[in-house]
Order: sequence, then structure tokens, then C-alpha cells
Amino acid sequence: MLDAAVRAFAKHGFHAANMDEIAERAGVSKPMVYAYLGTKDELFVACLRREAGRLLDAFAGVVDPALPPDEQLWRGLRGFFGYVGAHRDGWAVLYRQARTREPFATELARMRRAMVEVIAHRLSDVLAGHGRQVPAEQLETMALALVGAGESLADRLVDLPHEDPERSATRMMNAIWLGAERQLRGESWRPAAGGRPTVDGRPTIEGNVRR
Repeated sequence: MLDAAVRAFAKHGFHAANMDEIAERAGVSKPMVYAYLGTKDELFVACLRREAGRLLDAFAGVVDPALPPDEQLWRGLRGFFGYVGAHRDGWAVLYRQARTREPFATELARMRRAMVEVIAHRLSDVLAGHGRQVPAEQLETMALALVGAGESLADRLVDLPHEDPERSATRMMNAIWLGAERQLRGESWRPAAGGRPTVDGRPTIEGNVRR
């Protein structure tokens, strides 16, 4: 029934989807849908929670803390984009149908918060393994940036049916890791105090990278 509901919500949107179609798709009677899953609002929340759980498992459940940092990130990204590629309807329900409607937006915010917390915790462990203690606020900022970038690329993946999820994961890996690796070495960017910014004494348009 949840599979049928997700397909209907993704195709028609919350308001246009109807319980008759969902029951027909599921091969059950409409009273049975109401008996097991409640009202349409309750059914939609059940869909959100299931897809959110799948998404969290897809990217967090495949990461082994014993692996090197780049392999942890790579596995998480592959899991995330693999979920989106395999469950485009589920992503549409999570991020396109729920974003602007209450109480669904609250459910989505709760799921995003869980993702940010998982990523921030992973980052903290990785950095601690390199002898670095990073303030919680900075970890949260990094995690929010990762989640936001992932959501944007996931939306692009959903809009391009022939796009390979692994290609999306690779592109994001390259965009993130080339900078993250330097941060793990203790480097950081700072605005120039005056004049043209430099990196190790060489002029650059990027700013100052400092240890």
C-alpha cells in the first residue's frame, strides 16, 4: 500500500492524489487502506517516514568507521545517490511534495536534521582520528553544506531519468573531497587582510589558505 501511495503522490501531488487510485494500485479496497494507514494525511506521513528511513539507511548504513575518510565519504555518497536513482518517486514525495506543507514540512525538517547530525558525527570522528578537535558549530555548518549540495544534485538526478547515480556521486565526491582532504591536514581559507590574497606566498584569486 505504501508503494502504491508513494507512486500516486509523486505522480499527482498530495491534493490531486486520491484514495481510490491508491487502493486500486495496491490491489485492496479503499476501506482497507483507511483501516491500515488512516486518513490521506496519515498515509502521506507514513510514506515520508518510510522513505526517510530508507534514505538514512542508504547513506549511513553503508559507512564503516574503520575505513579511510575518503572511502567513508564515497560509500555514503554512493548510497545516497543510489537511493535517489532507485526511488525517484520516493525522493519526489520527500523533497517536492512535503517541503511547503505542514505538518509534512516538519517531518521533512526532522529527517534533514537527523541527516545533518549523522554527518556531523562522522566528521567529528574522522577529524578526531587526525588529531583535530573542531567546534560543533563548524561541524554543523559543514554537514549542512554537504546535505544542501546533495539535495540539489539529487533533484537534478530525478529530473534526468538517464543520469547515472554513480556519476552524480563521483561528481560530488570530486567537488567535496579535494577541499575536505586539505581541511583534514589542518588547512583553512581566510579572507585576505589587505591587498591581493596569497596561498603560501603566491598570488591567488582564492584567498588565503592557512594552517
